[in-house]
Amino acid sequence: MKIVDVILTKSYTGFYFDDQKAIKAGAGHDGFMYVGQPMTQNFQSIRQAGEAISIQLVLEDGTIGYGDCAAVQYSGAGGRDPLFLASDFIPLIEKEIVPQLIGEDVAKFRSLAEKYDRMHVNGKRLHTAIRYGITQALLNATANSRRITMAEVIREEYDIPEGEYKAVPIFTQSGDERELNADKMIIKQADVLPHALINNVDTKLGRKGEILLGYIKWLSDRILKYRVSEDYDPILHIDVYGTIGIAFDYDVDKMFNYLLECEKAAKPFRIRIEGPIDTGDREGTMNYEKILTAKLNEVGSKLEIVADEWCNTLEDIKYFADNHAGHVLQIKTPDLGGVNNVAEAIVYCNEKGVGSYCGGTCNETDVSAKTTTNIAIACRALQCLAKPGMGVDEGYMIVRNEMNRVLASANKRYFAKKK
Repeated sequence: MKIVDVILTKSYTGFYFDDQKAIKAGAGHDGFMYVGQPMTQNFQSIRQAGEAISIQLVLEDGTIGYGDCAAVQYSGAGGRDPLFLASDFIPLIEKEIVPQLIGEDVAKFRSLAEKYDRMHVNGKRLHTAIRYGITQALLNATANSRRITMAEVIREEYDIPEGEYKAVPIFTQSGDERELNADKMIIKQADVLPHALINNVDTKLGRKGEILLGYIKWLSDRILKYRVSEDYDPILHIDVYGTIGIAFDYDVDKMFNYLLECEKAAKPFRIRIEGPIDTGDREGTMNYEKILTAKLNEVGSKLEIVADEWCNTLEDIKYFADNHAGHVLQIKTPDLGGVNNVAEAIVYCNEKGVGSYCGGTCNETDVSAKTTTNIAIACRALQCLAKPGMGVDEGYMIVRNEMNRVLASANKRYFAKKK
């Protein structure tokens, strides 16, 4: 089935673009606004509206494949591509990419996705957001033209062993409303919670980590108080954006001891700490997380480090996995460009015995969230992110409902074939 038309529209994401550098430098709040001057290139303010570009691939029979070009909340930080604005990139897509898409046959996804993921224009590789959106649309077009789910396409084309399609634990994120939103997560019995957005040492972590420790203990007690039954046993997962490294002056022993305190505060629940260190470069961040992972393993700790910053591309993920720099690696889906890389990354982590977290950002769309949920199911990821947005309910609804639909549909065909 061939592509006969491509339709592009400016779209909006489920959250905002935030200048992480300015925030970590201490930018204050005024209501929902951040106060101060931006510090990252192309930002007009520290917080600004999130944008996306929606792509519709129209096939010969009128079937449409949907994809959204979207970038992460903290664009331009941690080695990522710069701020992604629709007005800057729609003309480029129309001129350089649309003519090549017309006439492409979407019978197979993987080879076509790899072609556009590796494309260069004027000697430069396409922005990760463009590669992300185009390959989503290609995957959706292939699935829709074949009348199957995107999960089934991925499992078939990536030679993933057959088996029942199973639910992937869903990780919900709270944003700054870390107490109110935690209650929502407990009511809905989220598998993994709450993210918590600990991105400032003074106001969220504490100079000795005391603020975060208090929050972890509060959260553990809150779950015990309000959970419907003892069967609800979620994993706590806190993203600290490198603030532990800052608070303890990158002293390995101090950071290690603090992580053990976090584990103790979380009991009886397991805890994951994401991004404990950000040295400002890949090598330094990887080495610290490798050392801390090994030290935690040596003492039999159950706390798991989740690598995030500087673990952006497929190459980065393989590098961190090979070095066991983290018990779990966040596969931050927009940062990988083509969603073909998301599938490869999950498979690679699983093969290396490293946790595969099919993540992303609050600053995505419903379309990208549904696509990556399919990939997480197909590749048997350790967990996947409820997205977009920071309100809990909307992102959780989108991902949970898509997951349930895919499981019902794909398993109906799978078990029919087994008979």
